[in-house]
Amino acid sequence: MSNTYGLGGTEVKTDASEAILEIGQNKTLVVQKLTHDQPVKPNIVSGLTSIDDVFDHYKPEVEVDFEDQYGVESKEKLSFSNLGDFGKKGIINQSKYLNDLDTEKEQYLKVVKQLKSNKILKTALADPEAKEALLKSIQSLLVELKQQG
Repeated sequence: MSNTYGLGGTEVKTDASEAILEIGQNKTLVVQKLTHDQPVKPNIVSGLTSIDDVFDHYKPEVEVDFEDQYGVESKEKLSFSNLGDFGKKGIINQSKYLNDLDTEKEQYLKVVKQLKSNKILKTALADPEAKEALLKSIQSLLVELKQQG
């Protein structure tokens, strides 16, 4: 008995479900069309012998709409020239909007780390009077910063 095989695949036995890993709860899977126009009929391209050759030939890219916390939309084009471009760092490095968000996240993480490790601040927050004085201090600083800006 002879098996017939087609292009672009690897034979997978029917019991292969064990080999497919479930996407973790803290992950997001994004499925996106990365070519603008779908060909009317299949186009066989020969000579592509590596993944880099495929990326060089098809040059996948996509325009993405982002919306900030105020509802302002911005459009950016993401290009993919290798598999690394699909990872978190690869996508963030291409996008000013995502890069700004990542920087903001890092700043917040630094503040949280400082809040968790600063013993003087922890002591002040535990005392209601000291906590109130600290909040008033921060509020007056915010007012001052807004007046200067």
